[in-house]
Amino acid sequence: MNRTLPARIERVDVKVGYDLWAETYDTTANPVVAMDARDTMALLAPARGERILDAGCGTGRHLGALLEAGSEPVGIDFSTGMLSVARRRYPSVPFITCDVGERLPFETGYFDAVLCALIGEHLTDLAATFDELHRVLREGGRLVFSVYHPQMAAAGKEAHFQRNGTEIRLGAMRHTLDDYLSAMQRAGFQSISRRESLGDEQLGADVPAGASLLGFPVLLILLADKGRAEPAGSLA
Repeated sequence: MNRTLPARIERVDVKVGYDLWAETYDTTANPVVAMDARDTMALLAPARGERILDAGCGTGRHLGALLEAGSEPVGIDFSTGMLSVARRRYPSVPFITCDVGERLPFETGYFDAVLCALIGEHLTDLAATFDELHRVLREGGRLVFSVYHPQMAAAGKEAHFQRNGTEIRLGAMRHTLDDYLSAMQRAGFQSISRRESLGDEQLGADVPAGASLLGFPVLLILLADKGRAEPAGSLA
């Protein structure tokens, strides 16, 4: 079946784009989002009673799983439109409008874990972002950071949706794997590891557009922890 092409393409500011997309975001078929839903939460493994920051929570697509696990999530996002949807879905969850790339309104060491899913391609200052995510974690706390695989961005893939016959494109920063790893290391994260999810038959079954990504790197997930401070040495 032929897909109807949009009448035109329009590029917009990222925040404006997500505000416009908010009400239809969860019904937009997206293979990267589908793979993130399948792989990322399993790696986070939220536990009962954990304070977890969902940094860039959008419409709250991961919050249901966090609440079901018995954790205590807090959601932040720079898009008031996306947060409006999230608040309707999860009225018991605290939400704050703020930019992940700026100083976060939390005490140092407040969270047991941070989830930051699928916003990396919109981050202009990786160093500032990872510094803040590191700061708000407690000692031994963990970070799960998922992002469009850099090869997706290199191939010209970017966040987009259709609105009134126009394809709205939000753009994508072309950060490399080394860019992410270097920023995490400079921020002080330890035990950094990565998972790369390739398009497979299941993705094609879940999202028709995913069939064209068979064997292609779709999602990059970086795992890290804050580590623990070295105990003070005894006096001689």
